[in-house]
Amino acid sequence: MMKLAIHGILICLFIPSCYASQIPSIDGIHGGVPSVGSVGELFKEALVNVTPTPGSLRYVQNTGVCETTPSVFSASGYADIAVNQSMWFWFFAARNNATSAPLTLWTNGGPGSSSMLGLFQEHGPCRISLDGSSLNYNPYSWNNVSNMLYIDQPIGTGFSHGLMNVTGTKEAAEQVWQMLQIFFNDTLFSQYKSNDFALWTESYGGHYGPGFAAYLLDANEKIANGTLTGTTINLKTLGIGNGITDPLTQYAQYTTYASTNPYIQFASPSLIASVNASFYSPNGGCQQLIQSCYSTSENPASSAGEIQSVCAQAQGVCNVVILDGLIGPGNRDVYDVRKTNPDPYPPPLINLLDNKTLIAIIGAESEWQETSNDVYTNFARTGDWMLNSAPDLARVINSGVRTLIYDGDADYILNYDGVEAMLSALLPSLPSISSSSFSFQNWTVNNHPAGLVRQSPNLTYVRVFGAGHEVPAYNYTGLDVGQAALEFFRLTMTGTEFVAAPAPSSSGGSKSSAVTLGVRSWGYGAGVVALLGAVSAALIL
Repeated sequence: MMKLAIHGILICLFIPSCYASQIPSIDGIHGGVPSVGSVGELFKEALVNVTPTPGSLRYVQNTGVCETTPSVFSASGYADIAVNQSMWFWFFAARNNATSAPLTLWTNGGPGSSSMLGLFQEHGPCRISLDGSSLNYNPYSWNNVSNMLYIDQPIGTGFSHGLMNVTGTKEAAEQVWQMLQIFFNDTLFSQYKSNDFALWTESYGGHYGPGFAAYLLDANEKIANGTLTGTTINLKTLGIGNGITDPLTQYAQYTTYASTNPYIQFASPSLIASVNASFYSPNGGCQQLIQSCYSTSENPASSAGEIQSVCAQAQGVCNVVILDGLIGPGNRDVYDVRKTNPDPYPPPLINLLDNKTLIAIIGAESEWQETSNDVYTNFARTGDWMLNSAPDLARVINSGVRTLIYDGDADYILNYDGVEAMLSALLPSLPSISSSSFSFQNWTVNNHPAGLVRQSPNLTYVRVFGAGHEVPAYNYTGLDVGQAALEFFRLTMTGTEFVAAPAPSSSGGSKSSAVTLGVRSWGYGAGVVALLGAVSAALIL
């Protein structure tokens, strides 16, 4: 049934709920690769009769769902990319100065995960209640600062429907660019084409963010030199949360996080040493497999089939042996190691988005899926997961796009040790940033400790305390849920420096400095860390 509530629509359904996850499990393995089948062009049907008009938008306005602030505009519907491809979007105007505020595109990861996760669980104008039955006003919505455009991409994700022929980040980038061209050419939304544009994403967004941003910059250059017809997109900002960008660097840090994370011992010293040895093994170890993926994909003479075979193998092996191999025996949730598996938080959306009345109100035309296994499978079989997106990220930062990388310190699956190692490896490619000055400082919000920050004019990194994989869904100390996330979003979007005092140690944001500050209470003893270091050193040599 549907009831009007103070802050919007209250939806109460008695349907069994499922637990949230952005990264699918294949045969029980997070990020696994299907053992049979090949890349295919699958089709997701609409549940109603529709007549798409390629190159146009179809939408309903001001439904009163989610955004209940008076006079704040919203619209939801589809961008018809082709007669058989319709991409779902939901737009919320900024609560303040919408005409001049920037426009932010948000996409979740997966690949194949719906951006309704970001909307309802993280930073939209409303947030799903803890029991998953109602929507509550969110005072820390990101549309306090920016116009927000949530999209389900690529086709087949979430409410999007039609031909699912995207098999990797580059193809997805082209589809998103096509969607934005349609959006900016619409009579209602063309007013935003000259506004600053921002791209924010998370999880698989470690690939999406750099890949999409680089594609937009390339398209802008082609438009400028007359080799492409289209609307220039005024890209100013890129934000990536808990992302997979450079697998070779990041996968080496799973054992580090297992050894030194500030919350819980979820793997034994012997298991950590065994997994670490497996990673560096010269006989088909994960490091060797990812290196082979990198070299094959970067070789112009390699065929698509060769790249797919080598990189899909790396994904399959590494996610079995390393990613799941470490955390599986301890029964901890991969998105929040403080919780047992599966953690029911953030609350699931299936009861909400299965409601036929609601679906009709917002103009949705297909069955909603949190994560499309078909979309995911198309990516997994090409090995896109294990490709290196760091060169695209460096190109974007060096072009002057203001970039924030953030990571919740309770997330295992794309943990801060891996992200910080990725950034350290990236710094030599960023000539405007001095590694000596790009050091850790304490970050506070309203005088509450909120994280550690490294900042430069074009690149800022924040390790967010007390947050799992979906950072805006969490809080720490005396802060409200989403409060710290809105603050780092605001600071980044406005180009404002993060207010941070120098850390009491010059160790570069080490775990020991965090413990000294009194914000962490657990860590392995020096013996385990020394053992891990010795194993790594021996195998590297």
